[in-house]
Amino acid sequence: MRISGGKARGISLVVPKGEVTRPATDGMRQSVFSSLAAVVPGARFLDLFAGSGAYGLEALSRGAAGGFFVEQNPRAVACVRKNVDAVCKSLGRESRDLGVMQMDARSVPLGGGAVPDLVFIDPPYEMIPALAPGLFAKLAEVLKPKPDAIVVFEYPGELELAPAGWTLVKRLGKGARQPTVGVFRRS
Repeated sequence: MRISGGKARGISLVVPKGEVTRPATDGMRQSVFSSLAAVVPGARFLDLFAGSGAYGLEALSRGAAGGFFVEQNPRAVACVRKNVDAVCKSLGRESRDLGVMQMDARSVPLGGGAVPDLVFIDPPYEMIPALAPGLFAKLAEVLKPKPDAIVVFEYPGELELAPAGWTLVKRLGKGARQPTVGVFRRS
């Protein structure tokens, strides 16, 4: 698994062994960031259920200013930290604008009080039906100061997400047994 674009393109990412995470594919991330190209430079992000940190690190490689990774599993957190170091080294920058928090992503933390411009969510698929309504409700509150904030949510293609108060702006990868990504904005 590698960073698929931007200044750190080609940097390998460490992924926890076993079934701790289900990393977003390089192709899916390329599609997402092709769609978001205009909003990533200078953006602050929040990467919930970060796993390896691939979504946030891809944003960083493509010009994001910084952000926070939230992951509960200690092995995955260790991988995120290694990946942050590798990508920052490749970019020739310090990691001070990045934070890694080991906690339950459902609490939707705000690192340093900064409201993100982009929120990446890639939870375990089996959690999504129970998780999504409450998570989107919390995000509506957290993102109030930034009405144009974007939520990028990865979920299985056979699932339909229609959270109250949110509009699905774009859907990428619509195969029934394939991952899909929904790009949401508040209505």
